[in-house]
Amino acid sequence: MALLVLVRHGRTTANASGTLAGWTEGVGLDDTGREQAARTAARLAGTPLAAVVSSPLQRTRETAAAILEGRELEARLDDRLGECHYGEWTGRPLAELAKDPLWPVVQQQPSAVRFPGGESLREVQHRAVAAVRELDEELGEQAVWVAVSHGDVIKAVLADALGMHLDAFQRIAVDPASVSVVRYTKERPYVLRVNDSGDDLSWLGRTDPAPTSAPVGGGAGTA
Repeated sequence: MALLVLVRHGRTTANASGTLAGWTEGVGLDDTGREQAARTAARLAGTPLAAVVSSPLQRTRETAAAILEGRELEARLDDRLGECHYGEWTGRPLAELAKDPLWPVVQQQPSAVRFPGGESLREVQHRAVAAVRELDEELGEQAVWVAVSHGDVIKAVLADALGMHLDAFQRIAVDPASVSVVRYTKERPYVLRVNDSGDDLSWLGRTDPAPTSAPVGGGAGTA
């Protein structure tokens, strides 16, 4: 199957101010976020990409545009990769939300959470996993493609790929403009990177086909 590169958008003014942006219009990258997106684009510059699929929100579209610069590709938008609909929590400071009775449930039992007037985290995971698996199958064997999305959405996809219950997804960190990599196979997903903000990613275009079974002892790693 294809190789999925999950990229979180770069930092925004909402991130910097501790505000839950959700689907608020007009939330773009700040100066730091644009630098982060440019660095991620540079890390991916040596990797042939079959597609770049983005959440429709401004901050993800701006991050996708940085990755696409100089490539003969256009971003594809998919609402299923969009941020969680946080409902009445949207636009509120995180410091204020931390005092809400729902906050400990979000931290400890997210599978039980439905945001007031918004989505449940189970629904977010369901739509996002369905999107990446469908797109992955569409793009075919050996393709490398990028999905630009949001922190909680990427964490939900990674939890599924790792075989973790959604209640454990808060154990995963996904920083702005970080890269996580998943290869889906007929047998199982293989998680190759999580929250990677390092340097060279050119190995993504040179990976061997995923083994039919997990290598006992860990194997030789990527080239």
